[in-house]
Amino acid sequence: MTHSPVRHTLERWAAGERIAPLPAREGAAPPAISFEFFPPKTPTLEAQLWSCIERLATLRPAFVSVTYGAGGSTQERTHATVLRIVKETALTPAAHLTCVGATQEDVNDIAARYWEAGVRHIVALRGDMPSGAPYKPHPSGYAFAADLVKGLKKIADFEISVAAYPEVHPQAPNPEADLENLKRKLDAGATRAITQVFFDNAIFLRFMDRALAAGIKAPIVPGILPVTNFNQMKKFAAACGTSVPGWMAGMFEGLDDDVETRRMVAAAVAAEQVRLLQANGIDEFHFYTLNRPDLTYAIARILGVKPEISAA
Repeated sequence: MTHSPVRHTLERWAAGERIAPLPAREGAAPPAISFEFFPPKTPTLEAQLWSCIERLATLRPAFVSVTYGAGGSTQERTHATVLRIVKETALTPAAHLTCVGATQEDVNDIAARYWEAGVRHIVALRGDMPSGAPYKPHPSGYAFAADLVKGLKKIADFEISVAAYPEVHPQAPNPEADLENLKRKLDAGATRAITQVFFDNAIFLRFMDRALAAGIKAPIVPGILPVTNFNQMKKFAAACGTSVPGWMAGMFEGLDDDVETRRMVAAAVAAEQVRLLQANGIDEFHFYTLNRPDLTYAIARILGVKPEISAA
């Protein structure tokens, strides 16, 4: 009985495909970055948030956004956090506003208060109902995000960011309708779109191609989530329609009780994602920080963003 010869390991390696390195950043300007925070519920979480803000502020983000809970449940805490950022930092805050559970008059009043306080940037969202109930517009409110954008523009000349969904909004009837809705929001006066979390870069890049073909010209900024807790992320991804690649699940498998290794894997996964996007020409990134600075700070450095160092 004869056997096929097995190639020597070195021969096998040498015969393999050669993969070129990602393009170097030498001489290129670092990308614009922005961060998302959520308002704290307790004094301990408030201290954690401000520690996070202080660390990431050194990277001079273009803006920082503060989220708004389902049904406006964090309205006052969001407002207080945004106003504190205005008063105590040099950062540019962007306050989230939604259509849920409020009249147009109520929303307009909140927006006017922001403008008077010096807030010039709003993240305008349709929003989600409390407890995961199906969305239902308020009888006297803004029905959808495009309507909210139009209303905000009548109040003041806000810079407005809106949401985009590379894998389609879970409640959209089809990808085409979802893309048409994005175009309506931008045509209503929004400055940019920030995407929902995604982990497959090919999905985002195909979405960019489709958006351009649909006549969208405004920037579509990738939303990046550095994963620290894979199991929590899977639940979140399932709720918002984000796919999780099998290779990613394999990387985190068996690390539930190994925090340090999990953090190292998380940094490697996110670093590869942003570097590949950067190699494809992306020069703006929005990070969902979960009020934890370390991973986001490290990934920003990998992108070439360096902290501002004050003169001694």
